Amino acid sequence: MRVLYLVLVGVLLQSCSNKETKQNPADKNPTVITRYDKNLVIAYYHQDSLKERFDYYKKEDQVITRKQKLFESEMKRRGKELEDYVRRNDEKARNGLLSQNEIMQIQQKAQIMEQELMQYQQTQAAKIEEESVKKLEAITKKIETLGKMYSEKNHIDILLIHGAGGQLNFINEKMNVTADFIRFLNENQASIEKDLK
Repeated sequence: MRVLYLVLVGVLLQSCSNKETKQNPADKNPTVITRYDKNLVIAYYHQDSLKERFDYYKKEDQVITRKQKLFESEMKRRGKELEDYVRRNDEKARNGLLSQNEIMQIQQKAQIMEQELMQYQQTQAAKIEEESVKKLEAITKKIETLGKMYSEKNHIDILLIHGAGGQLNFINEKMNVTADFIRFLNENQASIEKDLK
């Protein structure tokens, strides 16, 4: 009798555990509550267009680009100077025009020049990067501030940013306010310049 009891309990437990694991697939779908408000106004602008047509952004980008080019030019100049120094003295050494002491001094100077070049590269690259980040933060702050003003002026509830790799898969073109938003940015950015410094 005890064996029959244990078998029945085992069957019952197995039956219960099977019921728990077999859920209805419809139960797995979340309940999505949607709300429709005909007064809700959503618009967007293309992020890439700001880089091309927002005057303040273009001006700040040109400053960084100019500094980057000057840095690259100086790196080339210093690199060529080091290369020429080593080449000139290597020819002299091969022709037997330098003593061992002079060769050691030349090698030491070449090492110092190489270290100075690397140090210059690291410090200047870091300065340009830091300045670039600060300028981008200032641009972002301007766009946020002016975006709020633009949205309030035009009674927009949600102003989205659309760009490649962004979170919006599709948005209807009739909601595109890029040209008007950039016009607004260009017209009003100077008025908030002092507030954002």
